[in-house]
Amino acid sequence: MAKANATVMAAPAVPMTGIWRTIRSYIMWQHERGTIQYDVMVTLILLFIFLSPRWINFKDKPVERNPHHMGVVVVPDGQGGLIYQIQAAAVDSRNATPDDAALRSELRKIIEPISGAVSITKVEPVRDATGRLLSYKVWVALQ
Repeated sequence: MAKANATVMAAPAVPMTGIWRTIRSYIMWQHERGTIQYDVMVTLILLFIFLSPRWINFKDKPVERNPHHMGVVVVPDGQGGLIYQIQAAAVDSRNATPDDAALRSELRKIIEPISGAVSITKVEPVRDATGRLLSYKVWVALQ
């Protein structure tokens, strides 16, 4: 029985100092370019960069912008500004005059989610042959 214990005790232990030395050399980046150890380190870094967004939620999604659900057509005016054609159904102030502050405020609320801060320079109602209001043409300048 003493002989069996002696063989178990005599078995070589796992060389932990060698493993820790290898881990330390990777952490301290002690390998030259072109070696297999260097290639392993670079591969692990690239795998982390490209695969970590699939498993880690960094919460860095862009802010969702909700443009107005009604039809808005944007065309350049040729002088550095923009012309927006906004359907009349999108605006509550259908009986307002183009110079009305409430109408301009509603139009600005529709335009700003699309283009950011703007200043309205001109508003023109678009009517059909019977005089029914179809849309507004709004000239804006970016601020």
